Amino acid sequence: MAAPRSGVPLRGKGANMYQVYILRSEKTGKHYIGSTEFIEDRLVRHNSGFVKSTKGGIPWVCIYNEPYESRSVACQREKEIKSYKGGIKFKRLLGLWKD
Repeated sequence: MAAPRSGVPLRGKGANMYQVYILRSEKTGKHYIGSTEFIEDRLVRHNSGFVKSTKGGIPWVCIYNEPYESRSVACQREKEIKSYKGGIKFKRLLGLWKD
């Protein structure tokens, strides 16, 4: 499993792969989970108010991402992460839970 990463990855190896990402609102502290092929562009859309579900939480910061070679696998992983959002598994993923 990938380690948590802060910030958005730079262009380069893996930049055009599908990404599952977790954003944190600096305004509300809430999280948003999504997937995309172009993470930098997607973050700009979230922070520009173009995404209705995240408009109220601007500004958003990418706090985690995982690269995948196919859209279908990324979508499956996105659903998996959403299924345990807010729980212990979610906190472990982000490195916020200590056993």
